[in-house]
Amino acid sequence: MIGIVRDPIFLEHDMGFYHPESPERLRSIYSMLDRREKDWSGRFTYIPVREATRKELERIHDPAYIDKIADTAGKSHVYLDPDTSTSPKSYEAALKAAGSFVDLAFKVFKGELDSGFAFVRPPGHHAERDRAMGFCIFNNVAVAAASLIDDGEAERVLIVDWDLHHGNGTQHAFYRTSKVLYFSSHQFPYYPGTGSMEEIGVGEGTGYTVNLPLSPGCGDAEYVYLYSSVLVPIVEQYRPDIILVSAGFDPYYKDPLGGMDVTEEGFAALAQIILDAAGKTCGGKVAITLEGGYNIGGLTKSCEKVLEVLLGDHRVNEDRMKVLFERGKESKGGFFEKVRKNLEGFWEL
Repeated sequence: MIGIVRDPIFLEHDMGFYHPESPERLRSIYSMLDRREKDWSGRFTYIPVREATRKELERIHDPAYIDKIADTAGKSHVYLDPDTSTSPKSYEAALKAAGSFVDLAFKVFKGELDSGFAFVRPPGHHAERDRAMGFCIFNNVAVAAASLIDDGEAERVLIVDWDLHHGNGTQHAFYRTSKVLYFSSHQFPYYPGTGSMEEIGVGEGTGYTVNLPLSPGCGDAEYVYLYSSVLVPIVEQYRPDIILVSAGFDPYYKDPLGGMDVTEEGFAALAQIILDAAGKTCGGKVAITLEGGYNIGGLTKSCEKVLEVLLGDHRVNEDRMKVLFERGKESKGGFFEKVRKNLEGFWEL
């Protein structure tokens, strides 16, 4: 059974006309879910939304910052940073985005669900301990990971972040621990400016941050090659108890904020690679939360493909995967060697 999080509250967060992170993103995805309801009848379960508790949020965010966000409730428009603002129900939406993903992740971790996808907003991976950034208010994936470690007795959590932008907030939350391994592929140099290959963690966390800073123009082939060559062996060696995915669809080839060349098939391939690796190490336990993606048509089609992969209704043909791998190797073989050398002594690639 696949778990889904959706709710009208996530449409109530509105940062204004022409803002790329708009409610229309989810309206389109929710319409797709309704359209496919007959095809997928009985194969999904919808997870009731709930607000994150103060205890859960404080694992990642400072109390004063949480109070600052709470103070925006009911107010028409409050700017948190140049790109991020709130509307009257943004605080409620942010609380429920974080709390609902915690619940989804726990149900997957406990085996009550095979996997799941949280279609929520605001997104989260840029949110730092004490400030909002890049459209993000509370760091949904980080709150879930920390809760799994503290309350769920998970020993190792892997976060995979395929958003176009580096998840600075998530990296900083777990930079000093080996209990959460953060893996990010992202366009570089680009907002927010973090995520160089040399950022690998400190202290106990050294080696447990893995960044793939990619040049613009990378597409399906490059992503398939690098995820197969870098992520898969790390998953097999780290053996996480669950994999959480920050799924940003702004590497899509028509995304207005991006410079990558990934298609719907490419996102399906990434989901397939992650799900297959999870099947070998943690019983296929994968929980996904939505991050970016601003070409609404591409976002919706890509989410549909990922859901088809989770359901087992779609697999990228093995021959096609081999073709993509070889093309990616030809394009990014030299980059892979740099990654391999950078992680030498931590992971065998």
